[in-house]
Amino acid sequence: MRSKRASGLVGVVRVSEHAGFVETAEGAYRLTGRGLRDAMPGDRVYASVGRGPKGERRAVVEHVIERATSTVVGTYDVASPLGIVRPLDTRIKHDFFVLPTDDSPACLGVEPGDIVSARIEVYPNRVESGIVTLERRIGDATAPDLGIACVMARYDLSDGYPASPAEEARGLALDVDGALADPLRRDIRDRFVITIDPVDARDFDDAISLEPRDDGGCCLGVHIADVSHYVAWESGIDLEARRRSTSVYLADRVLPMLPERLCNDLCSLVPDEDRLAFSVDIELDARGRVRSYECYPSVIRSRVRLDYGAADLLLRDASNPVDGDAEPAVDEVVCAHAAAAVEAAARFGVDLPVFLGRAAGVAEARRLLRRKRGSIDFETVEVHALLDEAGLPVRIVNRARTCATSLVEEAMLLANECVAERLADEGAVAAFRVHEPPLEDNLVAAARVLVEIGALDGEQALALESADPHAIAAALDAVRSTPCEALANALLLRAMQRALYKPHNEGHYALGAPAYCHFTSPIRRYPDLLVHRALKLSLAREHLGRKAAAERRRLLTGTGAQALDAIAPQLCRHASERERLADAAAHATQKIKVAQYYGDRIGQRASGTISWMDQTGIYVRLDDTGAEGLVRLRGLGGEWWEFDERSLTLTGSSTGTVITLGRRVAVEVARVNVLRGRLDLMLVGLPSASE
Repeated sequence: MRSKRASGLVGVVRVSEHAGFVETAEGAYRLTGRGLRDAMPGDRVYASVGRGPKGERRAVVEHVIERATSTVVGTYDVASPLGIVRPLDTRIKHDFFVLPTDDSPACLGVEPGDIVSARIEVYPNRVESGIVTLERRIGDATAPDLGIACVMARYDLSDGYPASPAEEARGLALDVDGALADPLRRDIRDRFVITIDPVDARDFDDAISLEPRDDGGCCLGVHIADVSHYVAWESGIDLEARRRSTSVYLADRVLPMLPERLCNDLCSLVPDEDRLAFSVDIELDARGRVRSYECYPSVIRSRVRLDYGAADLLLRDASNPVDGDAEPAVDEVVCAHAAAAVEAAARFGVDLPVFLGRAAGVAEARRLLRRKRGSIDFETVEVHALLDEAGLPVRIVNRARTCATSLVEEAMLLANECVAERLADEGAVAAFRVHEPPLEDNLVAAARVLVEIGALDGEQALALESADPHAIAAALDAVRSTPCEALANALLLRAMQRALYKPHNEGHYALGAPAYCHFTSPIRRYPDLLVHRALKLSLAREHLGRKAAAERRRLLTGTGAQALDAIAPQLCRHASERERLADAAAHATQKIKVAQYYGDRIGQRASGTISWMDQTGIYVRLDDTGAEGLVRLRGLGGEWWEFDERSLTLTGSSTGTVITLGRRVAVEVARVNVLRGRLDLMLVGLPSASE
């Protein structure tokens, strides 16, 4: 039973494997059990919001305002005289029919069992079924890369790059002398600059430099590829980059935002090559506090290309020197990369381990300062499939924060804050990264579960519910290095609102930053490119005459009805949506590769932790790979299980056994569905009620 409904709200439907929500300007509201009705993921809807039987706010979709999905990818079957398309996306709860008069299956040579992409002709509702017509046969179920092709079709992604902007990019060239004719650009090629990226990175769009000061402070330089020098407002490249808005990193390929000529050549800060950059020099005192900062276009030359593994090795050796035989075993390739980087730095008179040690010290000082002001650091682990040359998964690894990644992350965060502060102080229109405080209901629900599993006490939970970021950080500290750490991070991260792009600054809650933007990756994020343009325009207005500044505005942000000032809200909304889409597609392809990996391991046993549960069953995160699989309710034994949504527990009706989040379990790999990215597990021995 639902209580009296509140007034309706307009929002966007979001559906995960665990729950459905309607995201509105007032916050996100969880859908009731049947509240989705005929809506589909991404649809813009009108929803009523009320209180559930236990006081929680719940939403029900009343009607769809605007459809987000025009095609579905699914398995084709026949139930004569109709054809049936069963969506592979389990968030879509309806099957779709192909009418007997539709000859698209015959024209495309589609057979039952084939995977197809279909255009929706009639959306399903309460009185009629959905109708589709087939547009493309993707392949049969045995195609090796079928799963990735399905994800790309589902999210309307495609390989390759349009011919016109790609040709436009091939006509671009590096002209250092011409670039230095700009009075705003500085030549800093004499500075020691390095890049630190993943070992498999193809483009290098950020670099750092560090110059110690006599008083214990330093000048931290953050140098970002100057994409805006090559990409003019409303050029062919710009319009295509705007449409894509972000690079998409699938499990087996990258779909770049920019043509290869830019992202892997002209704008890639490769070692020993002159490159145009946008630099931010930040003067810090001995405690990491910002004294001053300066932004300017530059010409740099990276001296060393370092990967995270090699950087971590050098940082470890610098902080914990060991003797010969006592040295721990390290991958030979990592050692070779580290040795080559040390040798390259030495040619410029730089002791690389010392350089990295100083940079790590700055990063730690900055992290402590962020914590004091209320920044929240979630410890997340990314499950990543390593593939062989044929695209088959050979290993599942977890990518977590390390000293080297933190070193780079803190430098980039600081540069982003400095740029955002300057633009916000001027009231400039750009693409600010805005993160609003979490809703009280979301934090209350998370706190309740954390108390239930013993991760927090009542006092800690009460502080958590206040949405004070210091309390959230303290809660994460309280569970650090405990069995509840991963679960607490996941629950509290779920309680957060999603950060968005907006044309004006509204602050960033999770970072505790009064102003924040993305400045450091214009190769792969269109909002960063907008920020670069806004910052260049700001510098032109400050240092050049009115006429020169007006001309730069025309080239950088346009004029009239299609200028940045006029269309920034639309660009920010589009960027936020495309970011969400790219993240979902990347996650989906990783799940496909994880399922593919376990396809050869049916019957294998493993230990894990219950990471989530719902009416479907319990989700278990495996210790050895971090992959998550589902133990369905019917696999929990021959009794009825009652799911308590408030405490996130399952209770057996016959035995009284209570299954809670964070519980350690033993499981067996039961089956996989590669196309859906599903890993099904079977519980090996059910925990007793006394455990």
